[in-house]
Amino acid sequence: MALRFAAPLSCSSSYPSSVSVFLSISAKLQRRRSREVKPPRRFVLGIGASFLSQFMNMASTSGGKAFLASARQQSVSPVEEALKNVEWPGQFPFKEENFQRFDESADSIFYEAPRFVTHIDDPAIAALTKYYAKVFPPSNSPGISILDMCSSWVSHFPAGYKQERIVGMGMNEEELKRNPVLTEYVVQDLNVNPKLPFEDNSFDVITNVVSVDYLTKPLDVFKEMSRILKPGGLAIMSFSNRCFFTKAISIWTSTGDADHALIVGSYFHYAGGFEPPQNKCPLQISNAADASHDR
Repeated sequence: MALRFAAPLSCSSSYPSSVSVFLSISAKLQRRRSREVKPPRRFVLGIGASFLSQFMNMASTSGGKAFLASARQQSVSPVEEALKNVEWPGQFPFKEENFQRFDESADSIFYEAPRFVTHIDDPAIAALTKYYAKVFPPSNSPGISILDMCSSWVSHFPAGYKQERIVGMGMNEEELKRNPVLTEYVVQDLNVNPKLPFEDNSFDVITNVVSVDYLTKPLDVFKEMSRILKPGGLAIMSFSNRCFFTKAISIWTSTGDADHALIVGSYFHYAGGFEPPQNKCPLQISNAADASHDR
Protein backbone atom coordinates (compact mmCIF):
# COMPACT_ATOMS: atom_id res chain seq x y z
CA MET A 1 0.00 0.00 0.00
CA ALA A 2 1.11 3.55 -0.41
CA LEU A 3 0.33 6.60 1.67
CA ARG A 4 1.07 9.85 -0.06
CA PHE A 5 1.26 13.29 1.45
CA ALA A 6 0.67 15.50 -1.53
CA ALA A 7 1.29 19.04 -2.61
CA PRO A 8 2.83 18.05 -5.94
CA LEU A 9 6.09 19.76 -6.85
CA SER A 10 9.15 18.70 -8.80
CA CYS A 11 12.59 18.09 -7.37
CA SER A 12 14.86 21.09 -7.78
CA SER A 13 17.78 22.84 -6.15
CA SER A 14 15.62 25.76 -5.01
CA TYR A 15 12.58 24.93 -2.95
CA PRO A 16 9.12 26.50 -2.71
CA SER A 17 7.19 26.90 0.53
CA SER A 18 5.45 23.54 0.61
CA VAL A 19 6.60 19.97 0.96
CA SER A 20 5.32 16.70 -0.43
CA VAL A 21 6.18 13.41 1.20
CA PHE A 22 5.11 10.14 -0.41
CA LEU A 23 5.29 6.61 0.91
CA SER A 24 5.65 3.46 -1.15
CA ILE A 25 4.90 0.51 1.07
CA SER A 26 4.98 -3.17 0.29
CA ALA A 27 4.85 -6.36 2.31
CA LYS A 28 7.03 -9.38 1.72
CA LEU A 29 5.05 -12.30 0.34
CA GLN A 30 4.16 -14.94 2.89
CA ARG A 31 5.96 -18.23 2.33
CA ARG A 32 2.74 -20.18 2.07
CA ARG A 33 1.60 -17.92 -0.75
CA SER A 34 4.88 -17.96 -2.64
CA ARG A 35 4.03 -21.39 -4.08
CA GLU A 36 0.74 -20.24 -5.56
CA VAL A 37 0.45 -19.65 -9.29
CA LYS A 38 -0.43 -15.98 -9.63
CA PRO A 39 -1.51 -13.86 -12.58
CA PRO A 40 0.93 -11.11 -13.60
CA ARG A 41 1.17 -8.48 -10.88
CA ARG A 42 -0.38 -5.08 -11.37
CA PHE A 43 1.15 -2.28 -9.34
CA VAL A 44 -1.01 0.71 -8.66
CA LEU A 45 0.79 3.55 -10.33
CA GLY A 46 0.05 6.73 -12.18
CA ILE A 47 2.18 7.83 -15.11
CA GLY A 48 3.27 11.45 -15.46
CA ALA A 49 3.73 12.99 -18.87
CA SER A 50 7.37 13.82 -18.21
CA PHE A 51 8.07 10.18 -17.48
CA LEU A 52 6.37 9.05 -20.68
CA SER A 53 8.72 11.11 -22.81
CA GLN A 54 11.73 9.97 -20.78
CA PHE A 55 10.63 6.37 -21.04
CA MET A 56 10.17 6.73 -24.80
CA ASN A 57 13.80 7.75 -25.13
CA MET A 58 15.18 4.99 -22.96
CA ALA A 59 12.88 2.08 -23.85
CA SER A 60 14.78 -0.25 -26.12
CA THR A 61 12.97 -3.53 -25.54
CA SER A 62 9.53 -4.75 -26.53
CA GLY A 63 8.65 -4.80 -22.84
CA GLY A 64 9.35 -1.09 -22.48
CA LYS A 65 7.29 -0.28 -25.59
CA ALA A 66 4.41 -2.38 -24.33
CA PHE A 67 4.57 -0.49 -21.05
CA LEU A 68 4.37 2.82 -22.91
CA ALA A 69 1.35 1.65 -24.85
CA SER A 70 -0.37 0.66 -21.62
CA ALA A 71 0.47 4.01 -20.03
CA ARG A 72 -0.94 5.93 -22.98
CA GLN A 73 -4.22 4.08 -22.69
CA GLN A 74 -4.50 5.21 -19.08
CA SER A 75 -3.69 8.82 -19.98
CA VAL A 76 -1.91 11.10 -17.53
CA SER A 77 -2.96 10.51 -13.94
CA PRO A 78 -2.60 13.03 -11.11
CA VAL A 79 -0.39 12.19 -8.18
CA GLU A 80 -3.45 11.14 -6.19
CA GLU A 81 -4.11 8.45 -8.80
CA ALA A 82 -0.57 7.13 -8.82
CA LEU A 83 -0.09 3.38 -8.33
CA LYS A 84 -3.07 2.30 -10.43
CA ASN A 85 -3.26 -0.51 -12.98
CA VAL A 86 0.17 -0.48 -14.59
CA GLU A 87 1.28 -3.37 -16.78
CA TRP A 88 5.00 -3.90 -16.17
CA PRO A 89 7.31 -4.89 -19.03
CA GLY A 90 9.04 -8.23 -18.73
CA GLN A 91 12.43 -6.72 -17.89
CA PHE A 92 13.59 -3.82 -15.74
CA PRO A 93 13.15 -0.84 -18.08
CA PHE A 94 15.88 1.47 -16.76
CA LYS A 95 19.44 1.70 -18.04
CA GLU A 96 22.72 2.27 -16.24
CA GLU A 97 22.81 5.93 -17.24
CA ASN A 98 19.50 6.53 -15.49
CA PHE A 99 21.31 5.97 -12.19
CA GLN A 100 24.16 8.38 -12.80
CA ARG A 101 24.43 11.59 -10.75
CA PHE A 102 25.61 15.09 -11.50
CA ASP A 103 28.14 14.64 -8.70
CA GLU A 104 29.82 11.27 -9.02
CA SER A 105 32.40 11.94 -6.32
CA ALA A 106 32.57 9.47 -3.43
CA ASP A 107 29.50 9.63 -1.22
CA SER A 108 31.77 9.13 1.78
CA ILE A 109 33.12 12.63 1.15
CA PHE A 110 29.66 14.15 0.84
CA TYR A 111 28.47 12.56 4.10
CA GLU A 112 31.73 13.03 6.00
CA ALA A 113 30.44 15.99 8.04
CA PRO A 114 27.41 15.29 10.25
CA ARG A 115 24.22 17.24 9.61
CA PHE A 116 22.14 17.56 12.76
CA VAL A 117 19.16 19.14 11.04
CA THR A 118 15.87 17.94 9.59
CA HIS A 119 15.09 18.42 5.94
CA ILE A 120 11.38 17.92 5.72
CA ASP A 121 9.15 20.31 7.64
CA ASP A 122 7.41 19.69 10.96
CA PRO A 123 3.96 18.87 9.53
CA ALA A 124 5.54 16.37 7.13
CA ILE A 125 7.48 14.77 9.98
CA ALA A 126 4.32 14.63 12.11
CA ALA A 127 2.36 12.98 9.31
CA LEU A 128 5.08 10.40 8.70
CA THR A 129 5.40 9.67 12.42
CA LYS A 130 1.62 9.31 12.70
CA TYR A 131 1.66 6.77 9.88
CA TYR A 132 4.47 4.83 11.54
CA ALA A 133 2.43 4.74 14.76
CA LYS A 134 -0.44 3.22 12.80
CA VAL A 135 1.46 0.44 11.00
CA PHE A 136 4.42 -0.38 13.26
CA PRO A 137 4.22 -3.31 15.68
CA PRO A 138 3.37 -2.08 19.20
CA SER A 139 6.30 -0.76 21.18
CA ASN A 140 8.26 -3.38 23.14
CA SER A 141 6.79 -6.32 21.21
CA PRO A 142 8.84 -9.50 21.84
CA GLY A 143 10.99 -10.59 18.92
CA ILE A 144 10.42 -7.53 16.73
CA SER A 145 13.35 -6.15 14.70
CA ILE A 146 13.35 -2.99 12.60
CA LEU A 147 15.92 -1.68 10.11
CA ASP A 148 16.08 2.03 9.32
CA MET A 149 18.05 2.26 6.07
CA CYS A 150 19.90 5.42 5.07
CA SER A 151 19.44 6.49 8.66
CA SER A 152 20.82 9.51 10.47
CA TRP A 153 20.43 11.20 13.85
CA VAL A 154 16.64 10.97 13.71
CA SER A 155 14.30 8.28 12.35
CA HIS A 156 10.93 10.03 12.88
CA PHE A 157 9.58 7.05 14.82
CA PRO A 158 6.81 7.69 17.37
CA ALA A 159 7.95 9.29 20.63
CA GLY A 160 9.17 6.69 23.09
CA TYR A 161 8.96 3.89 20.55
CA LYS A 162 11.17 0.94 21.49
CA GLN A 163 11.92 -2.56 20.28
CA GLU A 164 14.52 -5.07 21.33
CA ARG A 165 16.35 -4.46 18.05
CA ILE A 166 16.25 -1.31 15.95
CA VAL A 167 19.19 -1.10 13.57
CA GLY A 168 20.24 2.07 11.80
CA MET A 169 22.26 1.87 8.60
CA GLY A 170 23.76 5.10 7.34
CA MET A 171 26.80 6.97 6.10
CA ASN A 172 27.78 9.11 9.09
CA GLU A 173 28.71 7.49 12.39
CA GLU A 174 28.31 10.66 14.44
CA GLU A 175 24.73 11.05 13.25
CA LEU A 176 23.93 7.40 13.96
CA LYS A 177 25.40 7.63 17.46
CA ARG A 178 23.02 10.49 18.22
CA ASN A 179 19.88 8.62 17.12
CA PRO A 180 18.04 7.74 20.37
CA VAL A 181 15.78 5.05 18.87
CA LEU A 182 18.60 2.83 17.59
CA THR A 183 19.89 -0.16 19.55
CA GLU A 184 22.74 -0.66 17.07
CA TYR A 185 24.03 0.83 13.85
CA VAL A 186 26.04 -0.02 10.75
CA VAL A 187 28.02 2.46 8.66
CA GLN A 188 27.80 1.38 5.03
CA ASP A 189 27.66 2.98 1.60
CA LEU A 190 24.94 1.13 -0.27
CA ASN A 191 26.09 2.62 -3.56
CA VAL A 192 29.43 0.87 -3.11
CA ASN A 193 28.19 -2.28 -1.37
CA PRO A 194 24.45 -2.99 -1.66
CA LYS A 195 24.80 -6.31 0.20
CA LEU A 196 23.03 -5.97 3.56
CA PRO A 197 25.04 -7.55 6.42
CA PHE A 198 22.10 -9.42 7.97
CA GLU A 199 20.75 -12.95 8.00
CA ASP A 200 17.74 -13.98 5.92
CA ASN A 201 14.34 -13.20 7.44
CA SER A 202 15.80 -10.91 10.11
CA PHE A 203 13.47 -7.88 10.15
CA ASP A 204 9.77 -7.21 10.57
CA VAL A 205 9.92 -3.67 9.18
CA ILE A 206 12.35 -1.76 6.94
CA THR A 207 12.10 2.02 6.65
CA ASN A 208 13.90 4.48 4.39
CA VAL A 209 13.18 8.19 4.84
CA VAL A 210 13.71 10.42 1.78
CA SER A 211 16.83 8.64 0.57
CA VAL A 212 15.60 6.14 -2.02
CA ASP A 213 16.35 8.71 -4.73
CA TYR A 214 20.09 8.48 -3.98
CA LEU A 215 20.42 4.74 -4.57
CA THR A 216 22.46 3.94 -7.68
CA LYS A 217 21.96 0.17 -7.36
CA PRO A 218 18.33 0.10 -6.24
CA LEU A 219 17.44 -3.35 -7.58
CA ASP A 220 20.32 -4.91 -5.69
CA VAL A 221 19.24 -3.11 -2.52
CA PHE A 222 15.57 -4.06 -2.90
CA LYS A 223 16.46 -7.71 -3.53
CA GLU A 224 18.47 -7.61 -0.32
CA MET A 225 15.52 -6.02 1.47
CA SER A 226 13.32 -8.90 0.33
CA ARG A 227 15.92 -11.39 1.56
CA ILE A 228 16.23 -9.97 5.06
CA LEU A 229 12.53 -9.19 5.62
CA LYS A 230 10.52 -11.81 7.45
CA PRO A 231 7.59 -13.24 5.47
CA GLY A 232 4.79 -10.68 5.72
CA GLY A 233 7.28 -8.01 6.83
CA LEU A 234 6.78 -4.40 5.77
CA ALA A 235 9.06 -2.17 3.68
CA ILE A 236 8.24 1.55 3.83
CA MET A 237 10.01 3.90 1.42
CA SER A 238 9.19 7.56 1.99
CA PHE A 239 10.28 10.17 -0.54
CA SER A 240 9.58 13.83 -1.02
CA ASN A 241 9.41 16.49 -3.71
CA ARG A 242 12.82 17.68 -2.48
CA CYS A 243 16.25 16.23 -2.96
CA PHE A 244 19.89 17.14 -2.94
CA PHE A 245 20.00 17.60 -6.68
CA THR A 246 23.64 16.76 -7.37
CA LYS A 247 23.46 13.41 -5.57
CA ALA A 248 20.05 12.20 -6.74
CA ILE A 249 19.96 9.81 -9.69
CA SER A 250 19.30 11.36 -13.09
CA ILE A 251 15.98 9.59 -13.71
CA TRP A 252 14.72 11.15 -10.47
CA THR A 253 15.83 14.71 -11.10
CA SER A 254 14.41 14.69 -14.63
CA THR A 255 10.93 13.50 -13.63
CA GLY A 256 8.05 14.47 -11.34
CA ASP A 257 6.13 13.18 -8.33
CA ALA A 258 3.90 10.63 -10.05
CA ASP A 259 6.96 9.44 -11.98
CA HIS A 260 8.82 8.93 -8.70
CA ALA A 261 6.04 6.68 -7.44
CA LEU A 262 6.43 4.66 -10.62
CA ILE A 263 10.19 4.45 -10.22
CA VAL A 264 10.01 3.23 -6.61
CA GLY A 265 7.16 0.88 -7.49
CA SER A 266 9.33 -0.63 -10.20
CA TYR A 267 12.04 -1.39 -7.63
CA PHE A 268 9.57 -3.42 -5.58
CA HIS A 269 8.20 -5.15 -8.65
CA TYR A 270 11.45 -6.20 -10.32
CA ALA A 271 13.20 -7.11 -7.06
CA GLY A 272 10.57 -9.81 -6.57
CA GLY A 273 9.13 -11.22 -3.37
CA PHE A 274 6.92 -8.22 -2.51
CA GLU A 275 3.19 -7.73 -2.52
CA PRO A 276 2.01 -4.94 -4.84
CA PRO A 277 1.68 -1.62 -2.98
CA GLN A 278 -1.74 0.01 -2.71
CA ASN A 279 -2.77 3.65 -2.68
CA LYS A 280 -4.13 5.83 0.13
CA CYS A 281 -5.65 9.27 0.08
CA PRO A 282 -3.24 12.25 0.09
CA LEU A 283 -2.68 14.48 3.08
CA GLN A 284 -1.85 18.12 2.39
CA ILE A 285 1.36 19.42 3.96
CA SER A 286 2.76 22.95 3.80
CA ASN A 287 5.52 25.18 5.22
CA ALA A 288 9.16 25.27 4.19
CA ALA A 289 11.85 22.83 5.21
CA ASP A 290 15.62 23.04 5.33
CA ALA A 291 16.89 22.80 1.75
CA SER A 292 20.39 21.52 2.42
CA HIS A 293 19.78 17.76 2.22
CA ASP A 294 16.84 15.35 2.33
CA ARG A 295 16.95 13.80 5.74
